[in-house]
Amino acid sequence: MKHLFKLDPAKNLPHNVIAKLVHSGTDGFIIGGTDNLYLDAVEKLYESLVETDLPIFLEVSDEAMILPEAEHFLIPVVLNTTNNKWTLGLHQELIKQMGDFIPWKRVTSEGYVILNKEAKAAKLTEAETDLTKEDIVAYARLAENIFHLPIFYMEYSGTYGDPEVVKAASGVLNETKLWYGGGIRSKEQAREMAKYADTIIVGNVLYEDLEAALETAAIFKKKTV
Repeated sequence: MKHLFKLDPAKNLPHNVIAKLVHSGTDGFIIGGTDNLYLDAVEKLYESLVETDLPIFLEVSDEAMILPEAEHFLIPVVLNTTNNKWTLGLHQELIKQMGDFIPWKRVTSEGYVILNKEAKAAKLTEAETDLTKEDIVAYARLAENIFHLPIFYMEYSGTYGDPEVVKAASGVLNETKLWYGGGIRSKEQAREMAKYADTIIVGNVLYEDLEAALETAAIFKKKTV
């Protein structure tokens, strides 16, 4: 997967927009958000996508994100938080309550490093965002070699990150996939980050400039003869 759209259940997208996203060239969708998450909105958004053959990931940041019928769940583990409930506390509590019913084969953990101090996610998780390139590279190594996480997610949450930092983190990863999200608002930025990230995540621009969002996916669209 080179490109994923991230859709927020708290924000509305017309049905005709969903159809455009499905045929844009994207490799799939993440449904996820930070606040104002409600089960009925999550279900409605999931159902609007479910007929596509593209994968749909539910990012479980809240109980409202748990739909038993979903095929793929992402479990965020925030590596640069100063409050360990976001690395293991909430996870342990959920497993204690629901461990017998969790479809583990459909669950993928992702090691998050949140890098925009103004982002809601950074504030909620009490993330330490004032990090050097060396700090982030160390987190990447931690994700792969200590925690054996399948995904290392560099999340700039609405701001465009430093490609050289993404390149440096990518350079120390062999098995763990690097996902990049944050501030991609053009096909040029999509191409730039895709040189280093295994997967780029495009979210906010969907609600600000749909045509620009579609262009970020079109560069990956497979040509048909």
